[in-house]
Amino acid sequence: MANLQAIADNLFKGKADEVKNLVNQAIQEEVPAGQILNDGLVKGMDAVGAKFKVNEIYVPEVLIAARAMKAGMELLRPFLLEQGVKPKGTVVIGTVRGDLHDIGKNLVCMMMEGAGFRIVDLGIDVPPEKFVEAVKNESADLVCQSALLTTTMPAMKDTLAALLDANLSDKVKCLIGGAPVTQSYADEIGAQGYAPDAATAVEKAKELLGM
Repeated sequence: MANLQAIADNLFKGKADEVKNLVNQAIQEEVPAGQILNDGLVKGMDAVGAKFKVNEIYVPEVLIAARAMKAGMELLRPFLLEQGVKPKGTVVIGTVRGDLHDIGKNLVCMMMEGAGFRIVDLGIDVPPEKFVEAVKNESADLVCQSALLTTTMPAMKDTLAALLDANLSDKVKCLIGGAPVTQSYADEIGAQGYAPDAATAVEKAKELLGM
């Protein structure tokens, strides 16, 4: 019988080939795709997030685990679609206008995908109108903005204003983060959430979307 805990354990250790083999075995044994996702891949990434949050593992280990998760997801994705397994929500994410930093954003993308969200990554230097367009086109539930420079933080406020102008601010929640960003800045600009790190971003996303 497919061992879903083994998927979680091997993902945590970053063993991509093992994860792939175990996911494949579970698919062959007709374990429901949603169960493989939640009890295997998501469970493994949750463990990674918990350890990362308390500094028991660091960015390199997270990246290796995320690579293992991606290997499993590539096999599983067609079956999730086929079986109508819905993602937890759609997240539009980007580094704000004028800012070219993406390591933190990429970590958040990996952790969010690992938690079962659908990710629309807009990349770096994203102007407010591009966030607005993506929220409309992708029916997003959450907008995540990242900034690493104090000089680019005002772009977060501009994006929130643009969402308000487009009558989207009641349809989508906003989460912000990045080295210079604080909870008080989130409060000041009217963002519903702030996360100091990628693991907290996942928790906050679930909280904002009532999970």
